[in-house]
Amino acid sequence: MSEILQTMLKDQPWILADGATGTNLFEMGLEAGDAPELWNETKPENIKNLYRQSVEAGSDLFLTNSFGSNATRLNLHNAGHRAFELSKLAAEIGRSVADSFQRPVVVAGSVGPTGEILQPVGTFSRSEATEVIHEQAEGLKAGGADVLWLETMSSSEEFMAAVDAFSKVDLPWCGTMSFDTAGRTMMGITSKNLVSLVRNLNNPPLAFGANCGTGASDILRTLQSFTAQNPLLPLISKGNAGIPKYVNGCIYYDGTPDLMATYAVMARDSGARIIGGCCGTMPQHIKKMRKALENRLPAPMPSFDEIQAILGTFSSIEDGTAPAMNRPKRTSRRRRI
Repeated sequence: MSEILQTMLKDQPWILADGATGTNLFEMGLEAGDAPELWNETKPENIKNLYRQSVEAGSDLFLTNSFGSNATRLNLHNAGHRAFELSKLAAEIGRSVADSFQRPVVVAGSVGPTGEILQPVGTFSRSEATEVIHEQAEGLKAGGADVLWLETMSSSEEFMAAVDAFSKVDLPWCGTMSFDTAGRTMMGITSKNLVSLVRNLNNPPLAFGANCGTGASDILRTLQSFTAQNPLLPLISKGNAGIPKYVNGCIYYDGTPDLMATYAVMARDSGARIIGGCCGTMPQHIKKMRKALENRLPAPMPSFDEIQAILGTFSSIEDGTAPAMNRPKRTSRRRRI
């Protein structure tokens, strides 16, 4: 079992993750509605470039192109029977890229939602979800992933199904949820709920936190809610590069590299150990984030007022955790370059 991420968490004050998968692949020609995971077979050089560009920009860790490489999602493309194979290919390409660098690089096997709604709200059972995720996880392990990376989860039921699946695979794991609905996930989970959930696991992750959401400001508010609960595990913040805009038939994110650099430093100062970008985050963002994390000294946790003044206003008044909203405002001010 690889211990590269454990070693980094022990030896480094912060770890820089990668940026977006989809945004970068669209830049390479992926069409809306296509399955990115099929490119692991049909366009492996593009996937290799995706990984390599991230590491060259400064990432210590990158996620594999396997977010939707589970049977239920791939069934939409008549490829459900290829879940193990496509997951394995995603990790194999990642392994070859990571091993080509002289410094340690973590290959994180991305595991996204199954695309089904679990019981009791939906009809998909936890055991069915566990089976689907287990197949994907085994493929990622066979391809050489160092760690399994659960991301963009919204329900505790599906999160727990993944925990069940990962317990059958001899790999460490990390897990994030997406708090995109007034500080809650789509299924109503709060940051406090996630801390409690993780705290009681028999097979805990190496790190946990939040990804995606509605922008850099919001994810920092969620991150600070995690920190306020004194979690026992390292925290992850992987926020979007600003807010999505729809212009001339295309979606783009308005977060500049400089904005994401400041976000990265604020995430570090808010308690995150693993920091990266999600939707809209390109290599040029990662490069600036790396430089900022290396050159800007640690500072006190930024206040909500500072976050909004520098990164933009929160998308909602509530963040799902009243105590976090009602705590006294910090009055310290400092210049961020």
